[in-house]
Amino acid sequence: MKTAAYLKHIDTLIAAILGAIAVYMLTKYSGVGISPDSIMYASTATNMQAHGSLLTYNDTPLVFFPVFYPFFLAVVQFISGVDPFAAGSIINMALFASVILVSGYILERYLVKPRIYKWLILIAVVLSPALLQIYSLLWSETLFILEVMIFLLAYQRYNQRQSTGRLVVITIIAAIACITRYAGITLIGAGGLLLILDNRLIIRYKIKHLLVFGFGSVSLLIANLIVNSINTGLSTGKRLPSITSLTENLHYAGVMFCHWLGFKESLDHFAIIVAALLLLSLAGLLICKFVKSKICNSETIIIAFAFTYGMFMILLATFSRFERLDSRLLSPMFIPLLIGITAWVPDAIQHIQSKTIKYAVSGIGILLMLAFNSNILKTDLQRYDDEKDYGVPGYADDDWNKSPFAAFLRSNKNLLKTGVPVYTNADEAFYLFTGKPSKLLPHRYFKDDVAKFYATTHYYIIWFKAATNVELIEIKEIQKAHQLNKLHDFEDGAIYEYVHK
Repeated sequence: MKTAAYLKHIDTLIAAILGAIAVYMLTKYSGVGISPDSIMYASTATNMQAHGSLLTYNDTPLVFFPVFYPFFLAVVQFISGVDPFAAGSIINMALFASVILVSGYILERYLVKPRIYKWLILIAVVLSPALLQIYSLLWSETLFILEVMIFLLAYQRYNQRQSTGRLVVITIIAAIACITRYAGITLIGAGGLLLILDNRLIIRYKIKHLLVFGFGSVSLLIANLIVNSINTGLSTGKRLPSITSLTENLHYAGVMFCHWLGFKESLDHFAIIVAALLLLSLAGLLICKFVKSKICNSETIIIAFAFTYGMFMILLATFSRFERLDSRLLSPMFIPLLIGITAWVPDAIQHIQSKTIKYAVSGIGILLMLAFNSNILKTDLQRYDDEKDYGVPGYADDDWNKSPFAAFLRSNKNLLKTGVPVYTNADEAFYLFTGKPSKLLPHRYFKDDVAKFYATTHYYIIWFKAATNVELIEIKEIQKAHQLNKLHDFEDGAIYEYVHK
């Protein structure tokens, strides 16, 4: 019997292996993709593992991001003895395979559908350009997405038997997710919403479960924010008000949803409508389940998270300024969204009385999913063709691997005088190539920081021409105020020195 039970998951295991292979193929040329955030995570992990400190590559406390992903990398580094950049591909292969395994188990164990539905969803997960992009880079979303799927699985188990033990499990998972990505509070929102709507819990137990889940799940996050405030006076770092409106953020989210669904770029004009329809559909499904007293249905927590996460990211981008909403920021909702908007279809088909119509509708549904999977496979193949001899875009690609300026910095790590401040427009790149800290040139919006920089009497500037950031003061502006001495000049970068006379 046990052997037969395990055989039910052979298809999930195959999908997980294929997912790991896909990540390997995308990263085999030059390793895992490296972005500025990747360097922040990896440098903090190295400092944690070597010195037990939460300092980043520029010798400042980790504040802008929560602590758990660097801690996870530090543990891997301690066990393996390999730094995160070198181990990144293997780490991501394991994490993506784990996401697929959990997704397959949820589909098999809790969403009782025709097996063909499970296969089509697993294929879509394995081939998803959004997920393959995430698992090609050293990003905290790689771990966060796995935590989301484990939370959804644990909550479904809690729905079956609302014991204190199972409540504690979902609380711990949500707490860890909150210190992996600040967006982990969406798990608290989704879980709290369903606890409130759950009509099986009498008031006394409902209040108890809400208090345990609510306070327990935010406990680690509060501790993380308190440590940040003690170290820097800021709980999540310096953050500016948003410069994008709600309508613009709906558009950006809709564009990503269109791309996920495989629509042509010409449909981007209708992105706001697509985003609104998807979110309203998820809200409508939640309302329907509540009205029909199916709020404890296994699909409900999946739908609740997809809706909560989508709304949270759009509203957050409307009030707080960070990078424009893109596939990376929205990726944790991909699998829940995919299941949420499709799981009702097999159920609806089962209620069709006529076998002829039932088979016809089933065939159309299968063909549509096959067309969807075929379309995203083309996207994957195009990406592989672009990157197989170039590397994952970022600091691991050939623009940086073969950069004369980067090679010069690697070979001359002790070129600059000690004790003199080093400023740069890409402090993470300077650390990557030299292993040394530097100071980021001030953002033009922080006037006090700009004034403090111009008051410095002796400093170096490491200028990366490929990393120009319009939010930072630029080299031409600095040259108008200070007479810079160009020490070394390359096609893709330069080193300047300023000494007040």
